[in-house]
Amino acid sequence: MRIWKGGLVAATVLTVLLASAGVSSAAANVSYNVWTWNVAGWTMHRGSTSNGLIDVISNSIRNRSSHLAALNELCWGQYKAIQANLRASDWGEDEENYSRFESTNDTGCGGEKSGIALFSKAPMGTANRILLPDDGRVEKRKLLCAPLEARPHLRFCTTHITTSSEVIGGSQINQQQLDAVRAHVDAFNANGDTVIIAGDFNAQPSYNRLDKWYAPSVNTVNNPDNVGAHRELDDRDSRCVGYGENSQDDGTPPGPCGPGKKIDLIFVREDKIVGAYDGDSLSISNSCGGACSDHRIVIGSVTVTVAS
Repeated sequence: MRIWKGGLVAATVLTVLLASAGVSSAAANVSYNVWTWNVAGWTMHRGSTSNGLIDVISNSIRNRSSHLAALNELCWGQYKAIQANLRASDWGEDEENYSRFESTNDTGCGGEKSGIALFSKAPMGTANRILLPDDGRVEKRKLLCAPLEARPHLRFCTTHITTSSEVIGGSQINQQQLDAVRAHVDAFNANGDTVIIAGDFNAQPSYNRLDKWYAPSVNTVNNPDNVGAHRELDDRDSRCVGYGENSQDDGTPPGPCGPGKKIDLIFVREDKIVGAYDGDSLSISNSCGGACSDHRIVIGSVTVTVAS
């Protein structure tokens, strides 16, 4: 759903004008276009860098004027190819510090590393690489975050939560991982950081295991009983208020508003959002010798307040 407001850009321009006029402030309002995709880099592409996937990823990041991009299920060779493609068009401002990769399976792409990755148009600082509760599988689920060098209190994160709901140590492991990610995000917030987190949460907005993520202001018939502190950037979609548009066309079970399901999400803490925000999911490209993924690209635009 597209409800982007020009006022968001104006907020950033105002901040810049105030700064140039010598007006000090404890925080700045800054606008970001966010992009995330689970690309099934091995499952559907067998690690290929020549079947069209790299161009689809890189062109979409550029065409959507993305400032921050997150990728899940990405092979190491694909990561390096995206780096090269984006650098060839001068997308990043610093060729050494505009991306981060974290392996979740050191042999997951036919003997090559597979994992999760962050890309930022502006240079990033030192990454946080956090291991999540173990689901007993070969792939080790993680949380990857990095601050921006020029705005160290803006931290961009991605994660890919397990599909397992096995009870381990007294509770379901997918719930444990979601709670662990949220605890780290909350800790960053307590330290004065504004966090934007995008990735594959393997849970629909209406599921009770996300109730501690969504703020009570989101409570709708499509997504009730929320007690958290965050908004998801597509939760205002008028076609399914509180839930948003699906990010998997073949979802089983379907979401509350029809076929497909939404499990790829972009969260921002509600009290860090300034003005309007929006999100959308894009149709899956068929430019990879067939479908490029079994997930849709998810995008969002938001203005956030960031401590100086």
